[in-house]
Amino acid sequence: MNRIDATFNRLREEGQSAFVAYICAGDPNLETTFQIVDAMERWGVDIVELGVPFSDPMADGTVNQQAAERALHSGTTVAGVLDLVRRIRQNSSIPIVLYNYMNPIYTYGFSRFLDEARQAGVDGLLLLDLPPEEQDANEELRAANELRFIRLIAPTTPEPRIASIAARAEGFIYYVSREGVTGERSDIAANLDSQLSLIRQFAKVPVVVGFGVSKPEQAAAIAAKADGVVVGSAIVRQIAALGSSSDLIEKLSETVCPLVRATRQAAAAN
Repeated sequence: MNRIDATFNRLREEGQSAFVAYICAGDPNLETTFQIVDAMERWGVDIVELGVPFSDPMADGTVNQQAAERALHSGTTVAGVLDLVRRIRQNSSIPIVLYNYMNPIYTYGFSRFLDEARQAGVDGLLLLDLPPEEQDANEELRAANELRFIRLIAPTTPEPRIASIAARAEGFIYYVSREGVTGERSDIAANLDSQLSLIRQFAKVPVVVGFGVSKPEQAAAIAAKADGVVVGSAIVRQIAALGSSSDLIEKLSETVCPLVRATRQAAAAN
């Protein structure tokens, strides 16, 4: 079974929501990313989203854009990210989703990328600029085998479109709870309950919520409602601040561990 599916099955049996952490691979370098993923598994992170750095990340806010720039400056490539996943897989079974844009994949070679990603141990792909219709219309985009294509739904997505996207969703649906780009917010969206109810009318896979989540109380509020919560910019901002500091892992735990605990406690109490 795909590791994403297995994780959500386990969490469902335990009455828990998933905690999904986003980081940009190669920020500040691939060795540090390896150490962060290793630590995140120990901290109880359920799924890791690894951003593949791209020079024009249109869906990302300033924090994640700068992370991609740092990663590219450190020499991170698509091939390097796949090598990183292979190394992680030597000792880890944590589910890994690659967060990416189509341009780097087509440059690399889409069929080659899919084959190597699967062989390396990637579990899912979140392709920000791949509409479902394009995947359906192109044979090479459908040949994902065991990989799960994660779909995005936004607050502005109309109901017929939600139904269409949900029908194609694999692994989980990523509900973008805020309009605009990635980044931290001070509160959660007021219409979250109604939007989750609407999506669940059509969803056959778990629904996780991200964009703007940065505090334990926000993670707790979402975990009580959704199948999972995604935190990215708040973690990436700490990585940027700590850089190559010798205590990066220790300091980063002070951000991630409270978010994981809040997710667990809220779901258990619900």
